[in-house]
Amino acid sequence: MRALTAGAGVAVAALALAGCTTTATPEGGASSTGGTVTIATTNAFTSFNGDTPEANLDTNGMVGYLTGVSGGLGLGGFQRLDKDFSVLDNTDFGTYETVSEDPLTVKYTINEGLTWSDGEPINADDMLVNWAINSGYFDDAKLDPATSEVTNGGTQYFSLAGSTAGLDTTAFPTISDDNMSMTLVYSKPFVDYELVNPIGKPAHVLAEKAGVSESEFVDLLKSLPEGNPDAPVAPNATLKAAADFWNTGYDVTAMPTDQSLLVASGPFIVTDFTPEQSITLGKNPNYKGEMSPAYDQLIIRFIGDSNAQVTALQNGEVQAIQPQASADTLTALENANATVHSGSQLAYDHVDLTFGGVFADANVREAFLKTIPRQQILDSIIKPVNPDAEVLNSQIFLPTDGDQYTTAVSSSGYDAFTEPDIEGAKALLNGATPTVRILYNTNNPNRVDSFRAIQQSAQQAGFVIEDAGSPDWSKLLGSGSYDASIFGWVSPGAGNAALPQIFKSGGGGNYNNYSNSAVDTLVDETQVTVDTTKLADLKVQIDTATAKDFYGLPLFQSPGLFADNGSVTGVDYFGGQTGIVWNAQEWTLAG
Repeated sequence: MRALTAGAGVAVAALALAGCTTTATPEGGASSTGGTVTIATTNAFTSFNGDTPEANLDTNGMVGYLTGVSGGLGLGGFQRLDKDFSVLDNTDFGTYETVSEDPLTVKYTINEGLTWSDGEPINADDMLVNWAINSGYFDDAKLDPATSEVTNGGTQYFSLAGSTAGLDTTAFPTISDDNMSMTLVYSKPFVDYELVNPIGKPAHVLAEKAGVSESEFVDLLKSLPEGNPDAPVAPNATLKAAADFWNTGYDVTAMPTDQSLLVASGPFIVTDFTPEQSITLGKNPNYKGEMSPAYDQLIIRFIGDSNAQVTALQNGEVQAIQPQASADTLTALENANATVHSGSQLAYDHVDLTFGGVFADANVREAFLKTIPRQQILDSIIKPVNPDAEVLNSQIFLPTDGDQYTTAVSSSGYDAFTEPDIEGAKALLNGATPTVRILYNTNNPNRVDSFRAIQQSAQQAGFVIEDAGSPDWSKLLGSGSYDASIFGWVSPGAGNAALPQIFKSGGGGNYNNYSNSAVDTLVDETQVTVDTTKLADLKVQIDTATAKDFYGLPLFQSPGLFADNGSVTGVDYFGGQTGIVWNAQEWTLAG
């Protein structure tokens, strides 16, 4: 599952884009301290930096959330999300305040005496470096809207899964004399300013990777001019080295021997990693907040097959699971006498069309969309779990959004593609037999079923469907190796940064190279519009424009499912992207 971002540069992953409750002791059952909690999730861990487009996966985001180094809302920064998606301030880390509303001015202050897990102090250096990463302040590249390739010889330093939209400031941040505070002055109102967490990767680690000291790296940032795409210059070698490491250096295929990759600010720290099998987190010995868990370590196992997760739960190999929801899974959990926690996810499956190649022609795009059997897919995959589910008819809103969803559906026209119109597709193709390569996760039964249903239907209209499915689907997004993709977005439940992430030309999650200048303008407006009525209208306009462009089709809102076997207390349902670990710091082992 891909993650949407919560705020500009705030990837709550998966990242974005996924919260946590207070530290009250969970109710139900006796508890004990120490021990190990083992859980199972579907996707494997691939990177200690889930904020890049390639690593923006839910499991990567879960680990970043627990360790506090995701650059998004989590347990090791200024804020996190409660169960109802309201923002909770982590005052044991620091505080932030709105100094002025005109111009919008926000001051962040880190508490005295906090250190990273390696003992290095946490201070404004870390905030400034992460602001530089997420703002794109030093970038001077112009990107081709269709291909995202640099066209002017400039440099894009940090590759973000999210977007820099909204983080425009009138001046370079102001750092306090004691180096514990950073103040941002925005050039325009920023709709998601309360979701900006200027803590991510440690400044001293990135400086080391760039071959300089932390102070030298910070002094460099303070001395470099803002990037100007109209007058690009040669890239700064030190900043480029730091950016190159941030972009790919945290990706792993084994437990790293470089301990600096593991440095954390939150209550958890990674202690072991077995590729394709599990990742282990222990207590951060230098964490000084109130969210340190009662148990000693958390093991997250990667089990893609839902039935295998249920078996592991029943056998006591794991104590809680987050399988893909299906009727078979629910039946198996009932037979296993497991405690089930379920609800709607802030997530949806969708089919995206790549703009270019076979789908450069709008008629071919429309024809293909006419063949997608969305009602059949819903009936076979989702209805057995949620009988009240409906075909999703918005790229932005979910049925749980109520009136906003209804308004968007009435405007967009996505509901015209509920049932296949094979004859209409044939008429648009006019005898042509285009070949369409479809990318999807071959390890995900729901995506396999969706692919087969689409393949069978599209072939009736004359399309030649090639199976481009892969277990490494996420690494292939945006690669140009396919024409259509089937995957899911999961939202953190707060913020509006998903709009530029997905729909703006060159956005970090715009894997299908969609580009519409009018939509770009609307998306930019959403980031500086604080009036909720106007903001909702802009979203409806974006939704309508994507439908007219035959962008792709939303399929369904995903149902969510957790389960435990009673040996751990405190597991509670959360529909955002941090999934089952959203309150992992509160869990206790049952006595």
